[in-house]
Amino acid sequence: MTKTVVIGAGVGGLATAALLAREGHDVVVLERLDSVGGRVGVVERNGFRFDTGPSWYLMPRVYDHFFAMLGTTTAEQLELRTLDPAYAVFPEPDADAGAREPVTVPFGRDNVRAVFEALEPGAGARLDTYLDSAQSATGLAERRFLYNPFTRLRSLASREVIRSSPRLFGLLGTSLESYVARRFRHPVIRQILGYPAVFLATRPSDAPALYHLMSALDLDDGVLYPMGGFGAVVEAFASLATHQGARIVTGADVVRIDTSAEPRGASGRMHTFVTGVTWHDRAGVEHFESADIVVSAADLHHTETRLLSEADQTFNEAWWERRVSGPGAVLVLLGVSGTLPELPHHSLFFAKDWDANFEDIFGDAPRVPDPPSVYVCKPSATDPSVAPRDHENLFVLIPVPADPQLGKGGTEGGGDARVEAIADAVIDQIGRWAAIPGLRERIVVRETIGPRDFAEQFNSWHGGMLGPAHTLRQSAMFRAQNASKRVEGLYFAGATTAPGVGVPMCLISAELVLKRIRGNRTAGPLAEPGLVRARS
Repeated sequence: MTKTVVIGAGVGGLATAALLAREGHDVVVLERLDSVGGRVGVVERNGFRFDTGPSWYLMPRVYDHFFAMLGTTTAEQLELRTLDPAYAVFPEPDADAGAREPVTVPFGRDNVRAVFEALEPGAGARLDTYLDSAQSATGLAERRFLYNPFTRLRSLASREVIRSSPRLFGLLGTSLESYVARRFRHPVIRQILGYPAVFLATRPSDAPALYHLMSALDLDDGVLYPMGGFGAVVEAFASLATHQGARIVTGADVVRIDTSAEPRGASGRMHTFVTGVTWHDRAGVEHFESADIVVSAADLHHTETRLLSEADQTFNEAWWERRVSGPGAVLVLLGVSGTLPELPHHSLFFAKDWDANFEDIFGDAPRVPDPPSVYVCKPSATDPSVAPRDHENLFVLIPVPADPQLGKGGTEGGGDARVEAIADAVIDQIGRWAAIPGLRERIVVRETIGPRDFAEQFNSWHGGMLGPAHTLRQSAMFRAQNASKRVEGLYFAGATTAPGVGVPMCLISAELVLKRIRGNRTAGPLAEPGLVRARS
């Protein structure tokens, strides 16, 4: 039986553990923190249960496929609700003016088309063309790119890819910002179609237009919510991993990936391979876990530059200096007394000076935007289990530069001064833009999380909240792939490797590791148990 160690019990680590355990590996997962989930965390206080990570359930086909690979279904594992409206957009008010009317984005293409047409005559028909293109790009990505380990050039030479290449090159050579601007004039429509770049840890001007496919996920397919929040999703992943036979050890801090070298072949060239990992328990006692295979689902920068010797690094510090980080974040978790009918489940607060916002975060002179564009989730709109009766649960995400020097968060205003000042300003901004009088005075629970928390808790590169940005040269085959080039038996999973950031991408990264181990070079998803699928 192949002995496999997985470093990190985030989504990528749990998914990899589940798939490899089902494959017959003897799997142990070593997690530094005292709970599983990684960035998909949960905070429970005074009857409130806050998700501290993802809150948009998109790409349901990826979840469906992952669960099917483990012999189960999404319906058996999760209770999903369709959100209607999907979300609302609150534009920045004019100076010294009251809140502007929010733009509500409903469920269903026909309803979204009507909203766009009301904002800009002719935009409804153009939206149909836009979403048809997005659906086509989504299908192509799932069949040919997202699940592709890029270990065989022929996988990119299929008739489908060749036939699509003129359009594909056009999308790759154009920014998402430009692609949207050529088709729509209304500023809020442009923001709705450009905002998915943030899900990709970048800005619309740096994201290839191919990523317009993201709009098919929310505007066409709709937005779902897993009852119990994403904590319930992580619980399902962890349960499946242990059910398949994986063992999860928390409070296990991996400090080194151990390797050995021996001469191979007639040339006698030295060949390096993994032998296991060294880790410390909560008491600081050192342990060694032997392994035939090691899969690191920890932050890739930390894995390469801290857990491996310099000779074993595929992606050394010089490599990382040429890469672009995604944004950092200040997260604000708020328990509020009374109800907030002004806010739906998901809300986006968009600043007028959109370009300045992104330049502040990603530019050469980074600073905290003022005012920032902000995301607010109110899961208590859908799920009564996340807040006490007659109270609301708010998760506020404020994109900021990826910089641990901005500080750490804390409880009840006890975080570092800059983090708490950012939180204070945004609480007031939400109250003003959404016309919620006395919001600050109604807060009964408050907790903040800052970039330094991301750096210390998750060993996150630059304290970023997501991982490397999805610019063209950091996407698909240009992104750090899932196997070490220097060390046999060492693989990578999670948001900081291929195919990218987000829970669905982490699930796919686990399947890419399985493909690498099997020696499977096909471009699309693996055949599900009981199904026969043609080789791609």
